[in-house]
Amino acid sequence: MSTEPTKLTASNFNMIMSNDKAVLVDFWAEWCGPCRVMHPIFEKLASEFRDKIVFARLNVDDNGDLSAKYRVMSIPTFMLFSRGKPIDMAVGAVSEDKLRQMIQKHLGSA
Repeated sequence: MSTEPTKLTASNFNMIMSNDKAVLVDFWAEWCGPCRVMHPIFEKLASEFRDKIVFARLNVDDNGDLSAKYRVMSIPTFMLFSRGKPIDMAVGAVSEDKLRQMIQKHLGSA
């Protein structure tokens, strides 16, 4: 099973969101320095939680309509979805522990 985050686009967004698992989306852009800093952390967590949650990336420059729909004003933004609805988020270059805690809180893990 691949640990590489799924690349989200307007064409596959609804399909990915219909997954039974929660989906953690990294809203990012190529030119964003903090976004690039967060990529290895996001990938590490994707590997750690690959059986429990879907990890996906959405480039805000290529998908402005989706970014606007979810009111993403700053990047990186990490938004956790359940059944296609946002249930939690973290904005900015946050710590690995903060992202892990957000995931665990919604998975019911200790």
